[in-house]
Amino acid sequence: MQPPAQDLMVEFAEQFSALQGKFIFCLDETELAQSLEKLFYQNQWTKIYCSEETLQRIFHPGILHNDIASCEASVTTCEALVARTGSLLLSSAQQGRVPSVYAPVHVCVAYTSQLVYDVKNGLERVKEKYKEALPSLLTLATGPSRTADIEKTLVVGVHGPKEVYCFVVDDQQQ
Repeated sequence: MQPPAQDLMVEFAEQFSALQGKFIFCLDETELAQSLEKLFYQNQWTKIYCSEETLQRIFHPGILHNDIASCEASVTTCEALVARTGSLLLSSAQQGRVPSVYAPVHVCVAYTSQLVYDVKNGLERVKEKYKEALPSLLTLATGPSRTADIEKTLVVGVHGPKEVYCFVVDDQQQ
C-alpha cells in the first residue's frame, strides 16, 4: 500500500537528504525561479547548462551555457521521484545521457505529481508514458556520486556530480 501524497513528499525529502542530496520545496514556479536564481548567485555560478526548452524559459539568457564540459552546473527534469529510496528516475528522452552525470553539480526540477512510492511505480509510470517507444536509457540517481574504491574510504564526486539539488514544485495545490 502506498502512503498518501503528503507522506510521499516527506519520505522523499528525508531519504534524498540522508544521501547528501539538497532538497528544496517550492510552492509554485515563481518561487522555483527565485530559488534557482538565489542558488546560482550564492554559488557564483554563471555557466548553467540546460538543454530542456521547458526549463530554459525560467533562466536569464546570459546565464545559459551551451558547453557541458565547462559548465558549473546542469539543470534537468526527471521522469519520477522515488520516495522510498530518495532517488531521481531519469531518462535519455528528456535531456540525453550526459547532463545529470557530467557536470560538477546536478540540479533537478520536479513536481509533486511525479512522486511515486517505489522504483516499480516509477518504471510503470515511464512505461505508461512512452508505451512501446521506451527511452534508450533509464537511470536512478540517488544522491551525489560516491565510491569506496579508494583505500576503502568513501569519496564523493568521483564518477559524477559532487552535489545534487532537487527542487520540487507543488503542482497539486488544493
